[in-house]
Amino acid sequence: MKTKLHIFKTVAKHLSFTKAAEQLYLSQPAVSKAIKNLEQDYKTTLFIRKRNSIELTTEGKSFLFYTNKVLAIYAEMNEKFLHKKGDFPDDINFGVSTTLSNYIIPKIIAKFRVQHPETTFTIESNNSENIESSILNEDIDFGITEGSSTNPKLQFEKFIKDEIVLVTNIKNTAFPKGSIDINLLQSMPMVVREKGSGTKVIIDNFLTDHKVTKLNAVVSFNSTEAIKNYLYHSDHYALLSIHSIADDLANNKLKIIDIKNLNIERWFYFVKRTGYISKTFEQFKNFTRLNYNF
Repeated sequence: MKTKLHIFKTVAKHLSFTKAAEQLYLSQPAVSKAIKNLEQDYKTTLFIRKRNSIELTTEGKSFLFYTNKVLAIYAEMNEKFLHKKGDFPDDINFGVSTTLSNYIIPKIIAKFRVQHPETTFTIESNNSENIESSILNEDIDFGITEGSSTNPKLQFEKFIKDEIVLVTNIKNTAFPKGSIDINLLQSMPMVVREKGSGTKVIIDNFLTDHKVTKLNAVVSFNSTEAIKNYLYHSDHYALLSIHSIADDLANNKLKIIDIKNLNIERWFYFVKRTGYISKTFEQFKNFTRLNYNF
């Protein structure tokens, strides 16, 4: 039953038998059969089949609500009875915002796998807004994001502090003293992150607090790596996490321009659904805190 419910949840997420089959590494007929068996067992129709798409019926939406509750209970049972004495499950599934996934989390996972080679990871890398949505939709159990929202359905706990700095190409000679007044920010050609990025939200809030109403955004990218690669070939500017440019500073590719009287600091947060209880989450959180800076 648990397997069939998991298949149903995956089909409901993608509204596609084909995509569900790909994610679950099953054949499409196997997925279709599992859904058909559920419909027969519960004497209901879960999906409306159209020519090129499917959608949940009213009964299907109700069934998904109970499926999530049942699968959550299964997860709690596994936590309680199968993973004892610090053991970790076979697979840990969580989400990470892009800055963390590129520059902090990989080395933590690598060290974790040395100590716990039996555990594999399924990690969703996306902007903070999408990671939080995945947690709320119960597609993933927890995450680590940039900043925190006021959504009462999510619970945040501080991980590490970060600083966002103004950077440009090392060959840019526009500001020989290495510093600018904050008012100049509004006229400088800036490369920025996409809407929904945790980094962008933090920057926008800080600038608003300091009466900087709008940046002169000339290019927008959905990743820090793309921004950095742009800056290697341009004299434009970007506000980036100090964690993301450590190698670039050491290799003389980028440099920091100090903004007088402005320090943009933020926290990275562990985030989970409010009320979600998990030994795995607590143990992994503790391991991450101990090993992020080795």
